[in-house]
Amino acid sequence: MRRHFYLACGFLSLGLGAIGAFLPLLPTVPFMILAAFCFARSSPALEARLLEHRQFGPHIRRWRERGAISRRGKKAALAAFAFSGVLALFLSPFPWCLIPVAAALIGGTWIWTRPE
Repeated sequence: MRRHFYLACGFLSLGLGAIGAFLPLLPTVPFMILAAFCFARSSPALEARLLEHRQFGPHIRRWRERGAISRRGKKAALAAFAFSGVLALFLSPFPWCLIPVAAALIGGTWIWTRPE
């Protein structure tokens, strides 16, 4: 039962990551890292395929080995956070607009402090 749960979560994460490749504000690599985590507990063959993927494999391995995020990934994430924060400031009433801004500041700080 547990294996099936992780397998379903892995496929869900993989699907969200695939959608994120086309939607600018939905991240791709974090979902692929989550999918690899889930597949490690349910299907070693699927985990191996993700680890060997030419585009996502290096990011997953770097995260697993050192908790590292590439500088390009950091810049992309921070740009998305900044865009979302500015959008919230213009489209949400005060004080609700401060919630996404605070989340962007907290999340952005955490991402920026990860090793490269």
